[in-house]
Amino acid sequence: MMFNERIEQLRKEQGLPLRKLAAALDIDTASYCKIEKGGRRARKEYISVIAEFLQGDREELLTLWLADQVSAVVADEKKLSSKVLDIVKQNIKK
Repeated sequence: MMFNERIEQLRKEQGLPLRKLAAALDIDTASYCKIEKGGRRARKEYISVIAEFLQGDREELLTLWLADQVSAVVADEKKLSSKVLDIVKQNIKK
């Protein structure tokens, strides 16, 4: 599941309109809609606000957000992406 899919799911489970969450983030509804539909990436500072507002798990949302960021960076280099991720894993363990 992607970050945008999860926040849409949480918002719908809460029965909240897009405009309420957009207001909590201090952005317009169209911008939030683009985040939820995957057309725009959310800023990292939005994650805590979204998690609190939607009563979601901040760590889960941050993990999904980070995975989306990494995917966006390595997407153009599909042949190298596995190698890149292996190197990242090794460097993180140090």
